[in-house]
Amino acid sequence: MAARRSAGSAAFRRARVTGVIHDTSRPTTGSHIPGETSTGSKRCEALFGPDCPDDVPTRLVRSSGARIWDERGREFIDYVMGLGAVALGYGHPEVNRAASEAIAAGVVGPLPPLLEEEVAALLSQSLPWMEQVRFLKTGAEATLAAVRLARVHTGRDRVVTCGYHGWLDWCRSELGVPATVRALHEHIPFNDIDRSVACLRRLGPDLAAVVIEPVIDGEPDVEWLNRMRSETERLGAVLIFDEIKTAFRIALGGAAERYGVNPDLTVIGKALGNGFPLAAVGGRRDIMAGATKSWISSTLATEQVSLAAAKAVVGIMATERVPRRLAELGGRLYAGLRKLAERHPSVISAVRGMPEMCYLEFSDPPSGFGVVREAAAHGILWKRTAYNFVCVAHDPELIDRTLVVLEEAIRTVRDDTPKKGGSC
Repeated sequence: MAARRSAGSAAFRRARVTGVIHDTSRPTTGSHIPGETSTGSKRCEALFGPDCPDDVPTRLVRSSGARIWDERGREFIDYVMGLGAVALGYGHPEVNRAASEAIAAGVVGPLPPLLEEEVAALLSQSLPWMEQVRFLKTGAEATLAAVRLARVHTGRDRVVTCGYHGWLDWCRSELGVPATVRALHEHIPFNDIDRSVACLRRLGPDLAAVVIEPVIDGEPDVEWLNRMRSETERLGAVLIFDEIKTAFRIALGGAAERYGVNPDLTVIGKALGNGFPLAAVGGRRDIMAGATKSWISSTLATEQVSLAAAKAVVGIMATERVPRRLAELGGRLYAGLRKLAERHPSVISAVRGMPEMCYLEFSDPPSGFGVVREAAAHGILWKRTAYNFVCVAHDPELIDRTLVVLEEAIRTVRDDTPKKGGSC
């Protein structure tokens, strides 16, 4: 074990943040924040297991390209990439420059900024099925806005979903969500044509919208997408694609472009701002007109920093063919993961997702937590569940080195008795 850790440390040198001194003992985290952090997926226990050992990274200090530095100044090659919000690499200079100019211009004001119309026009050019666009700050907000627009357009209340669409009440069933709200929402299984069609037809004249996350643990069956398109048209419901993760990553226009199925409304976010907070809902002009009949508004939806960043991002995505580059890099990673799964079936049961956004499915939770901990000990930040992402700052050499470290971590977990993470 010690030899393995030494070799990994040599391969992935952990540099301290230049000019900044940090306490090398693990800080007491979460003392002022319930649940440790305001982003649930970034909790230490979510990433590394419920007993969360002292040597894993818990707080971010700096990020650049495909690398991050933790509170102890240690350097990691990152594949979480801000939960998919970063496709160009952390701190992309052109995006940062645009944001800096927007900061100097005053950030926000009493009138809608010119940038708002400029970015909306760019999106409509790049994703022509988005005839009109409204901006918000988060994907959860933008998806709820899409559902509100569908309800305004149809005069109906019931909504069917497939996938994860954020934490807001309309699509959740946790404590605190009223039973009357839960009753308006049903879920259909991914890629299951018969059950999906049966659900939609049962709801029939009460159905306002079908909200689909087009990639869930793998690529969609295009026939399923087409049936959802034809059934919603037949029933007079609105088809919404939640492309928060997929737009600008699997194609400039996300799944709609890649699979040739155009929804009525599309929700985009994450990679749109390359880490700056911005999301958008857009689609058919007649449905978007509902935004002026209902009330969809946010004070900081039109702050200029994120809009400026998005304008730069859209330009870079198009001129530098970023989705194609992500497919190439992701393809190299995905192929390597498939080989790891073949060589270590006792630890890895499957490779899920697609090249641009993927993860390893482990044989049991202790194995998964053990592998991600070992990978972190060797300078690789790898997410145990959906998803890991490549960015353009990764390169073939980094990916090949990552695969070596992952295999070393898998072997360590496989050979340990009891397995590392067995107490989870």
